[in-house]
Amino acid sequence: MFARHISLHLKPNGVGEFSRTMEKEIIPVLRKQKGFQGEITLIASEGGGAVAISLWDRKEDAEAYNRATYPEVLKALAKVLEGALHIQTYEVANSTFHMIVARATA
Repeated sequence: MFARHISLHLKPNGVGEFSRTMEKEIIPVLRKQKGFQGEITLIASEGGGAVAISLWDRKEDAEAYNRATYPEVLKALAKVLEGALHIQTYEVANSTFHMIVARATA
């Protein structure tokens, strides 16, 4: 299992629009991607920063998404983003998510 971690900054008063765009536009697209397992978005309590973590079956699935679909996702989010994004990919070492645990023991 792999995770893509994206750190981003939101425009002032962009939290609501970011959440709506993620729920209505981005997550439906993610669900159609091969190997996609889940998405977690976190918003800083002061509202300026956010983190998006997507979980994937394989690193290759995350990389294929990054090449083929992610540019369109960025376009959908452009209205609420400010500044550069920072993206990292990680191998998941431990998790308490039931779907991940179930796959690891199956």
